[in-house]
Amino acid sequence: MDARLNLFGNALAAKFLRHINSAGKAVSDSGLPAATQELVKIRASQINGCGFCTDMHTKDAAAAGETAVRLNLVATWREATVFTEAERAALELTEQGTRIADAAGGVDDEVWANAAKHYDEDQLVALIGLIAVINAYNRINVINRQPAGDYQPGQFG
Repeated sequence: MDARLNLFGNALAAKFLRHINSAGKAVSDSGLPAATQELVKIRASQINGCGFCTDMHTKDAAAAGETAVRLNLVATWREATVFTEAERAALELTEQGTRIADAAGGVDDEVWANAAKHYDEDQLVALIGLIAVINAYNRINVINRQPAGDYQPGQFG
């Protein structure tokens, strides 16, 4: 499969993606744990069917020390015993925030309250921002049919 456009060689795409990357940098520099950030990016990418982002974030997480067991169980986190209660709250928020169109009313109050038990206000802002950014990247890559499999950890800096 080939990408529809070469987003890495297009000046307008580069300018646009720099802005999304800046938003992502604000989140990555927040107090939200790095492992939680990767789990959120992986789960949203799985839901959206974004092979490129799933490839990238599973490889980056593994390179940062995440275990194969946890990476293999992200899609089935509800049945897995390897995630903390805080990570589970973040994964649930991610699912509801990613599937907004599937749920009348968006993220329900119980899911929000559970996340708020585990994360402070800045971390909640970071979670919202992260869910928005990864969903944007997923849509860009799915629309463009960006192929997956060749990503090398740390490739984009």
